[in-house]
Amino acid sequence: MRHAYRAPGAPDAPGASHAPGGTAAGRPWRRALAWLLVLGPFFFLSYGFATWVSAQRSAVAYIVFDWEQHVPLLPWTIVPYWLMDVLYGLSLLLCATRRELDTHARRLLVTQLLAVSCFLLFPLRCTFVRGDVGGAFGGLFDLLMSFDQPFNQAPSLHIALLVVLLEPYLRVVPRAWHALVYAAALLIGVSVMTTWQHHFFDIPTGLWLGCFVVWLLPTDAGSPLRRAALSRDPLRRRLAACYAGAAMTLGLLVANAGGAWLYLLWAAGSLFIVALIYLFLDAASFGKRADGSMPGAVCCLLGPYLLGAWLNSRWWTKRLAAADPVAAGILLGRLPSQSDWQRQHVVAIVDLCAELPCPTPGLSHRVVPRLDLVLPTVEQIEEASAAIDEAHQRGAVLVCCALGLARSALAVAAWLLRTGLASSAEDAVAQVQRARPAVVLGAAQVDLLRHWQLVYQAQTVIITTAE
Repeated sequence: MRHAYRAPGAPDAPGASHAPGGTAAGRPWRRALAWLLVLGPFFFLSYGFATWVSAQRSAVAYIVFDWEQHVPLLPWTIVPYWLMDVLYGLSLLLCATRRELDTHARRLLVTQLLAVSCFLLFPLRCTFVRGDVGGAFGGLFDLLMSFDQPFNQAPSLHIALLVVLLEPYLRVVPRAWHALVYAAALLIGVSVMTTWQHHFFDIPTGLWLGCFVVWLLPTDAGSPLRRAALSRDPLRRRLAACYAGAAMTLGLLVANAGGAWLYLLWAAGSLFIVALIYLFLDAASFGKRADGSMPGAVCCLLGPYLLGAWLNSRWWTKRLAAADPVAAGILLGRLPSQSDWQRQHVVAIVDLCAELPCPTPGLSHRVVPRLDLVLPTVEQIEEASAAIDEAHQRGAVLVCCALGLARSALAVAAWLLRTGLASSAEDAVAQVQRARPAVVLGAAQVDLLRHWQLVYQAQTVIITTAE
């Protein structure tokens, strides 16, 4: 790979949502047109401004891999490249509700703002020299170059917007035709290189930006930033520092990592997001859905972290049973694979793992997300134990977290106390540890159970007295 520095002076697609649709008559047409009148000019003005600023510099850096010299110029791919502009405008008209529309429009706006900020702070240029294309597609290239110059490279705004545009189209296109949507998206994605508009580095950075914006502005929930608050928990702060330190270390290694550095940046970015979640956000910020799945955008954004967390889960439990029975109809275990939960013959899952997806089609799935290695609050223990109690009324239940050794174990211990199957916090922990000896519950968890038991019993007395 070659670098040059400025002289002194990628089950759902990313962002696919299950938001409800609406009738054509009820679509917010006027609001969509108003958004288009704002976003269209802003796109060209902000993009053009960044291009103009870069053009004033005496030298602009570039990042290109040696193999890119073999990428052919395919003039016909200017058609799917330009198709993005049409899809951009139409996407606003596809939104069925005001909430869908406003979320989608804000995503487009934030994507533009972040990309242009990168263009201004870290300007890069394209080294491809295209010359006069001519032929049937020459006019489209001429039109493109009438406002574009070989700047504004990374992250690729084309790719970032492509990620954001996927959701409204997947929402309205019948599932049987989703493969066609993916194929069109792939063709558009490839076209940024076969038109010689971008280098490869721009593509994954654009993909990451698009996924980040979809995570930041979910359709079916509020932005995680709305719940942001600096954690006062010393353990959460230490864990955040560990993740941030790992992200910074990977970032520092980038300069000496050769062609693999792109992947290190992806890993660094995923760890940085996790650090933010531990320091400022909450377990729900991982974006896990009620059915145990995660949006494709989150899986892409946090891919290296998710892979590491899953491997860690399997490594620490490789000599353990996937789940162990604690009481009649209550199993305690790790996050299950499909073969695990089918073999266990459970009818419901209570899932306390915030950081890993666990889709279980056909099963009742209750997600009660908790951050790994962090003590829950009394309210969170109550929520988890109540979820187990409710699920148990339907039949056998698997209570799980990543390893099945801490978060889920504490929830099962609370359920034993709740149902009178344990006489004390110590007895509840002892029963759980007998059933699954590797369980890690110490004095802090016992004290927390005692505190929860006092609060829960007091609430029960108040409710009983009121009745």
